[in-house]
Amino acid sequence: MTIARLRQRLRALGAKPGHETRILRNWTRALPLDAGRSRAEDCLPLALRAALPALAEELRGLARLRDERAGEDGIRLLLALADEHTVESVLLPRGGLCISTQVGCAVGCTFCMTGRAGLLRQLDSAEIIAQVALARCKQPVKKVVFMGMGEPAHNLDNTLEAIDLLGALGDIGHKNLVFSTVGDRRVFTRLPQGAVKPALALSLHSTDAALRAQLLPRAPRIAPDELVALADDYARASGYPVQYQWTLLEGINDTDAEIDGIARLLAGKYAVMNLIPWNAVDGAGYRRPSRERAEAMSLALYKRGILTKLRRSAGQDIDAGCGQLRARSPSAAGAG
Repeated sequence: MTIARLRQRLRALGAKPGHETRILRNWTRALPLDAGRSRAEDCLPLALRAALPALAEELRGLARLRDERAGEDGIRLLLALADEHTVESVLLPRGGLCISTQVGCAVGCTFCMTGRAGLLRQLDSAEIIAQVALARCKQPVKKVVFMGMGEPAHNLDNTLEAIDLLGALGDIGHKNLVFSTVGDRRVFTRLPQGAVKPALALSLHSTDAALRAQLLPRAPRIAPDELVALADDYARASGYPVQYQWTLLEGINDTDAEIDGIARLLAGKYAVMNLIPWNAVDGAGYRRPSRERAEAMSLALYKRGILTKLRRSAGQDIDAGCGQLRARSPSAAGAG
């Protein structure tokens, strides 16, 4: 189900614009669909009112909780879709939520678990929103990051439709909607056109084009300097700095040459560099750099004028950190 089709159904049942807005707002906020009736003009048409219980059940069925695993700083949720495919989302500290846009992923980043089985299918926009609605039954959600399973740029229409609804009716500030991508020219065309302009997170991982192609084998072949230029244009237009994501791999992209490359590419850019030490993925063949090396790289970039943050992915103790999400079976979910 897409949000556009849901709107059509509501209108076919007699919903006026105000009714439609109220129902969609209530859904995104995990409230009863008919909540908020206070005036005579707010009363729903009879056909619409009669259809709401079945519609509410259908919306709950878009993403049902199959398993959850709590860690020190996050809760990993295994969600079953209506067709029994599964995706994962993660409740983060301070009202954050990481959600998925695809079942699997086609990019195939060599350090990431999600894409090992390839892309199984796209999520519809309503399935994306359903993850937020379910999460809000558990905790307040003030920030949504599209960094879970999948590449949002490969499901652009559905992802942007969900972002528009969350930004318009979901009580989430536009800068707290974070669109994460490996980089795709369609993103830089479409994001500026939306009424809701999310913050941008760009998975860079290397300033060397050849190395980046090895690490992200099926990402669009856009040179790192062009990617940064495109991202910076969007940052200036939206007013939010680009969050560059950099998974630190020992001896591969934690080198002095990469420090030089980052300093050159991001000099004068509206940007934050997030260094994320690699989260272990079985069989990937990488190593996590020492804390000392990661801190030295962060300090070196800071001294060269690059705003840099050394991140610790939430949920690592429950295999819910960056790059660790996958379409688990319920029986395997508790085991990580």
